[in-house]
Amino acid sequence: MYLYNETTSRQTAAIEKALKKDWTLREKLTVLKTSMQRLDKIKQTPRTEVVLNVLKYSREKTLEEIR
Repeated sequence: MYLYNETTSRQTAAIEKALKKDWTLREKLTVLKTSMQRLDKIKQTPRTEVVLNVLKYSREKTLEEIR
């Protein structure tokens, strides 16, 4: 939650206090931040075949509902 700025001010203060005292905690936070940045850069798109299968399924279901 801290990485996403979703902590209360009290929680944030406690976490930052702990970070100042504990270098292993700081290292773990650095690893987590790096991982978040890498994950944010990943761009994945479904294969065309998958999209076509979904569209086909949707079309078939729509036709069944109309009948």
